[in-house]
Amino acid sequence: MNEPDQVALERLADEVGGLLLLAGERLTTAESCTGGWLSQCITAVSGSSRWFDRGFISYSNEAKTDLLGVDAGTLASHGAVSEATAAAMALGALARSPADWAVAITGIAGPTGGTAAKPVGTVCFAWARAVDGQVSTVTRHFPGDRRAVRAQSVEHALRELLPRVGHRCA
Repeated sequence: MNEPDQVALERLADEVGGLLLLAGERLTTAESCTGGWLSQCITAVSGSSRWFDRGFISYSNEAKTDLLGVDAGTLASHGAVSEATAAAMALGALARSPADWAVAITGIAGPTGGTAAKPVGTVCFAWARAVDGQVSTVTRHFPGDRRAVRAQSVEHALRELLPRVGHRCA
């Protein structure tokens, strides 16, 4: 997979925004390994204030607990890089925002921090919907250096949000 460039990421964010506007809905983000890159791509889109509410950058475990209410037991049992933590981050962002949708990203961008069980490039995602509390999660493994892993993570988060929001517009 080629690393997406900034223009492509912003175009994807714009597409998500168009669907959110059509549905009359708003988005919040909860980011760890991407460090706000997803929110930056969103806010690079003119008019995004009409569909983007806020972004949480919860890089440390303490921030995940303090800002998003991720249970310390979840972090201890599953680790910061897990679908359980991503789901808790997304639900925590929704609980602290009037948004209709949340996207959460947590992973190991490298070059250090990987293990045999969770190598560098492991990234967990969650998408949550406020109306019914439905959460979907997935773990992906992205190749490349730190920048490539982070860029692919932002792209994946947005690409997977498109059909979810689009389905609500249909």
